[in-house]
Amino acid sequence: MEMENGLSTTGDTKLDQAVRQWLQYDKNPKTASLVQDLVKEGAVEALNKYFSSRMEFGTAGLRAAMGPGISCMNDLTIIQTTQGFCCYLEESFGNLKERGVVIGYDARAHPSSGGNSKRFASLAAAVFISRGVPVHLFSDITPTPFVPFTVSHLGLCAGIMVTASHNPKQDNGYKVYWENGAQIVSPHDKRISKAIEENLEPWPESWNAEEALKNPLLKDPYQDIHTQYFKAIQKHCHHRELNKCSEVKIVHTSVHGVGHAFVQSAFKAFDLHPPYAVKEQKDPDPEFPTVKYPNPEEGEGVLTLSFALAEKEGAPCLFTLCLSLYVSGQWRVFSGNELGALLGWWMFRCWKQQNSDAAAVKSLYMLSSTVSSKILRAIAVKEGFHFEETLTGFKWMGNRARDILDQGKTVLFAFEEAIGYMCSPCVRDKDGVSAAAIAGEMISYLATKSTILSQQLATIYEESLAYGYHICKNSYFICHDQDVIHSLFERLRNYGGQKDTYPTECGRFSVSAVRDLTTGYDSNQPDNKAVLPTSRSSQMITFTFSNGGVATMRTSGTEPKVKYYTELCAAPGNSDVTHLKKELDDLVDAIVENFFEPQKNKLQPKPE
Repeated sequence: MEMENGLSTTGDTKLDQAVRQWLQYDKNPKTASLVQDLVKEGAVEALNKYFSSRMEFGTAGLRAAMGPGISCMNDLTIIQTTQGFCCYLEESFGNLKERGVVIGYDARAHPSSGGNSKRFASLAAAVFISRGVPVHLFSDITPTPFVPFTVSHLGLCAGIMVTASHNPKQDNGYKVYWENGAQIVSPHDKRISKAIEENLEPWPESWNAEEALKNPLLKDPYQDIHTQYFKAIQKHCHHRELNKCSEVKIVHTSVHGVGHAFVQSAFKAFDLHPPYAVKEQKDPDPEFPTVKYPNPEEGEGVLTLSFALAEKEGAPCLFTLCLSLYVSGQWRVFSGNELGALLGWWMFRCWKQQNSDAAAVKSLYMLSSTVSSKILRAIAVKEGFHFEETLTGFKWMGNRARDILDQGKTVLFAFEEAIGYMCSPCVRDKDGVSAAAIAGEMISYLATKSTILSQQLATIYEESLAYGYHICKNSYFICHDQDVIHSLFERLRNYGGQKDTYPTECGRFSVSAVRDLTTGYDSNQPDNKAVLPTSRSSQMITFTFSNGGVATMRTSGTEPKVKYYTELCAAPGNSDVTHLKKELDDLVDAIVENFFEPQKNKLQPKPE
């Protein structure tokens, strides 16, 4: 038996059917040729990799490697995904053809498959335009926050951002926003996924990206949104005159992403001197040639060129999405939690200076994800505003922020430990552009007080503000075997071989509470039922210890990782930092030794 195009079958009926359908639908000559060559070569293992399962559309949208087949990001899967999304929007909004959608993209590309973010965005636009839906397609690369900002600013039904954020260079993604300007949450993901499966055959005009770009339904929001976004974030500039005369030198790197021009504009909007740019990394480059991983969470390895430029220019501070400070002849890289503490303090201080009504604080909110530092909770308890914890990810914080704003309340700040900050409610997602300018102003202000960031952080934790030290230590293991991951977490749920029993101790540390957001168990609640939403599709268990320690173990939604997050929350007055760090180190060692065994030999440690 042979396929219609003369290619031999693989002998696997299901696989042959998937390949046959692909070759029938795919009009990209590069991906079609790659598949044809694999069939000719009898490369069953490779074909199974590309065709055994479709990318799962979740609350983070899509994120996968670019390449051929239903398991990768490519022209055809973008068309299929957008057709499903379009149908779901047609069902959800009777005025979709009046309101429309926005689409943005970054600079990622994959030459061997012909895939790139701009091409994917254009095909997505073609799908919507074929159904008579107006599309606001950015004419050039933009930072991700421009898309949710546009959804809210123009009152659109939805937004799409084609980006893989900080993932490796071979990946791309499809990030979806709802009409509230926040990323989608369940049940939208499941319903969109169902609609995708029902609309796999490309519509006649879905491939016509070139014609769509000439259609009057297509609009370019770039100039207007560029103006309106920077106008909106200026509301958070509180020391303009100080900024104008600040002599603080700051270095910024976009690490080959799209951020350079936009961070420069943000500093200008705040009347701050523009930051020095790392020349080798300022221009977008899909190859990310100067870094192994384009992820600032990986630490100093991403910042080597930034350190060199900062030392050359005599700049004491530098940015990616994280922040570093030159102190006593060496660089200190602040963690996402530490910068969250600094920005949280700064945002509240600026708000307090502008609000003399003491009762107004009761309408103020800050948010953070459940795996982030509890420092905002400590500040809220002392200062009298509201703090709420959400599930991991800005989709949860963004949606909760919108709910609070709809009640007439103020959401001042939200953050997650993975270096994500929402400093302005005009963007209900992480926004490194506005955060960079606001941090720049904070640094300039502190300089007038002869204070550096590390000193201010100590002040927040202990000295005059006395919110208590919050010391964190986070890392991860790499694991590609889902059975190993499942076994690891099930062992913790049936500890010592006893069903539905969690550990009561970890080495010398006593466990005082357990919350399992996979099963919905929470020992701190009267009925043992967790308050936060639960999901059987992901693993997440939090242990609270009697010494004030908190540890969460979870799987990543976008990478093959088992992550752990630990924090020791000390009471105000306990300023023995050396002892606190030693206590946390011991706790982490005990967790790795007791909770990750016996699977530890099947897990790959975080690369150094």
